[in-house]
Amino acid sequence: MRYFLLFLPAALFAQLSDEYNPPRAQCCLAMTAQRFAEQLQDWNQLGRYHADNERLKAQPPEPGRVVFMGDSITDGWKLANSFPGKPYVNRGISGQTTPQMLVRMFPDVINLKPAAMVILAGTNDIARNTGPTTLAQITQNFQAMAELAKVHGIKVVFCAVLPVSDYTQRKQTESRPPRDILRLNEWLKAYAAKTGAVYVDYHAATADEKGLLRDGTSNDGLHPNAKGYEIMAPLVEAGIRQALR
Repeated sequence: MRYFLLFLPAALFAQLSDEYNPPRAQCCLAMTAQRFAEQLQDWNQLGRYHADNERLKAQPPEPGRVVFMGDSITDGWKLANSFPGKPYVNRGISGQTTPQMLVRMFPDVINLKPAAMVILAGTNDIARNTGPTTLAQITQNFQAMAELAKVHGIKVVFCAVLPVSDYTQRKQTESRPPRDILRLNEWLKAYAAKTGAVYVDYHAATADEKGLLRDGTSNDGLHPNAKGYEIMAPLVEAGIRQALR
């Protein structure tokens, strides 16, 4: 075989091209690489709320303070508009998964001494934002966050993962299968009942007859728009009142 290869046409081994047609390069590659390196240094994004956490810790804890822990759905929620005058603290970070939130429990929740914590998470775990995962691994992260909160006297409000839809240009069910969302929500509901936590069913309130995120409540099939948050606000407010009784 070694000698046979010597007689094959040279063109089969050619790596040079007669035309120069490189792939399109991204602008500012060095800056992109630098930003990526910086993100890896703070994978859990502990720096996102560090300054505001220090500010809050320097003040006496507000009675009835509630921390909203979550991903982009929480991050994009203007809590002051939905809950005017309430001492609610937003600690959502876009794109995050439950293992990242677990690491943030002390700086972003426990150290702020809230009366309650609202958790809305899991959709990015299902989408594998930080790699492949199992239902057991996701639920263990929820358990760990809940147990940490309980040890520090913080009431827990679990929120159902919202449905997604394909009604917009983005086909969200491909990365977030509705069946997986339902499986996680079933566990959250059962675990809340078992541990005395509160369960807020965003899914039932926002799903249509097909089990998809109701048309008109989202602009991309994943994140609630103003109408979507209008549906969610009174539900979680009732859940917070129940937890703080």
